[in-house]
Amino acid sequence: MKSEEGTKQEKGEVVMTTKVQKWGNSLAVRIPSQIAEQLQIRQGSEMEIVVANGAITFRPKKKKPALDELLAKVTPENRHNEIDLGVEGNELI
Repeated sequence: MKSEEGTKQEKGEVVMTTKVQKWGNSLAVRIPSQIAEQLQIRQGSEMEIVVANGAITFRPKKKKPALDELLAKVTPENRHNEIDLGVEGNELI
């Protein structure tokens, strides 16, 4: 189904046509603003480039959570019980 110039939807994906342009010594592809907004991409956002089966896929790099963010999610309900692995090394002394 065609929705606007250079944009179509197929199989639940948005497919857009754009041109590769020169940017310094590299090549660049512009990300349309509606896609950038949908994916919360801004100038300076880190992206992963995946090349597989003759295709290039760009995707936002997932941010690794900081330790304090992970610890904030620990509750008494989701904590694991202590595991006794027995005495090891000089612990018996």
